[in-house]
Amino acid sequence: MKATYHKYILDFKTPSGTSRGILKTKETWFIVLEANGKKGIGECGILRGLSVDDRPDYEEKLQWVCNNIALGLENLLNKLIEFPSIQFGLEMAFKSLESENPFELFPSAFTEGKDNININGLIWMGDEPFMKSQIQEKIEAGFTCIKMKIGAIDFDTEYHLLKSIRKEFSKSDIELRVDANGAFLPNEAMEKLKHLSELDLHSIEQPIKPGQVQEMARLCEDTPLPIALDEELIGVFSVTKKQELLQTMKPQFIILKPSFIGGWSGSTEWINISQKENIGWWITSALESNIGLNAIAQWTYTLGTVMPQGLGTGSLFKNNFESPLMVKNGTLQYNNNLDWKFNLE
Repeated sequence: MKATYHKYILDFKTPSGTSRGILKTKETWFIVLEANGKKGIGECGILRGLSVDDRPDYEEKLQWVCNNIALGLENLLNKLIEFPSIQFGLEMAFKSLESENPFELFPSAFTEGKDNININGLIWMGDEPFMKSQIQEKIEAGFTCIKMKIGAIDFDTEYHLLKSIRKEFSKSDIELRVDANGAFLPNEAMEKLKHLSELDLHSIEQPIKPGQVQEMARLCEDTPLPIALDEELIGVFSVTKKQELLQTMKPQFIILKPSFIGGWSGSTEWINISQKENIGWWITSALESNIGLNAIAQWTYTLGTVMPQGLGTGSLFKNNFESPLMVKNGTLQYNNNLDWKFNLE
């Protein structure tokens, strides 16, 4: 078996605002396996500034993986605990290589185009007119679940925007989720959660920065609004530590980004623990190209969840790879009339 790695820069169609600044490009890496005349493709979806494996030796580790591909998937995964995005890229590449179609990893009614996945519409941070126009677009596009990133402009403006949606659409019409990306200070978070709870929101992601264990545990215990942990899960590698985190903080939900937490196997560990603790969950992509999004979506469909997932990021990039994935009426669909075009040039 031969293995190679490749860097690729994704260009955003519109600069996208997060609490960590404006994103114009997104770096990603691919592992390509070749054996017996077949190819397997996997994406290592690192997000600089957030992924735990954003390290100076990242490319060196990819080269090591390619040099040692003969070790096999299981051995490589064990040696890559601190590189969850590379773990996922390898899982994907091996699955792709062994599949009849390198892009159909989990054949199902989804890949046959007979069923789809409910997803949320994502509202990026920006000034009030920009955010308003995005909200309108998502509603017109048929989304019944909207996720709005908050914490970039002042809280009153964001609250006003959410309130304006609620005036027009009840919670049975539109499910509203917010993502604070850790923007609230611990001493002000509860007051803000109380205000937000007046708007019949579904949940809030990561109200305070990760790593504040006791503060987050108190918030999760007393919150008037369900809390979903996101960044909190990054860098927690052992099953024991995962159990400890969920048993201590007791959130209402966790959000699983396979590129950040060790792919399908890492995500499955979190799901198994959360179900024992009666904690809800959903899956979210993390700005991967359509290669990674495809792998996440196909796997997510096999889990049989009906809750809207966070899988609507494929259309953000100008130079994404052409694929059968398409967003329509607030769902992610697989259109078999469309072909894959994967070219790293």
